[in-house]
Amino acid sequence: MSFARNVLPPLASGLLFGAGLTVSGMTDPERVRGFLDIFGNWDPTLAFVMGGAVLVMAVAWRIRLSMIGPVFGEAFSLPDRTDFDRPLIIGAILFGIGWGVAGLCPGPAVASLVLAPASAAGFTAAMLAGMLLHRMMPSRS
Repeated sequence: MSFARNVLPPLASGLLFGAGLTVSGMTDPERVRGFLDIFGNWDPTLAFVMGGAVLVMAVAWRIRLSMIGPVFGEAFSLPDRTDFDRPLIIGAILFGIGWGVAGLCPGPAVASLVLAPASAAGFTAAMLAGMLLHRMMPSRS
């Protein structure tokens, strides 16, 4: 296992993702809240960010179809579940509420630790505590 093959691709991807979140305004909680405030002072700019992300992913998905395998891995890791269960729905609702209240979700929160650590630290600490609590809960499977 070489450093260049196992560490550099995820590091580069993470840096590119964080830069994209920052440039697009996704790390600005006020912009996110403005986007979610559809009946008030709605800010549609993040709709263009999401639309751009969907277009890039559509192109990537088509390219993946013509590939034998991933460049930096053994096999593609694709979702194999299509069912919606109660934990998934409850988790999505909690995620949406948290995103609306805080104006941050996990990716932008981590990127915001670099830009505005004082405002992102509380959210990030609560997010990590929730992840730890989830790991400590007994498995349902």
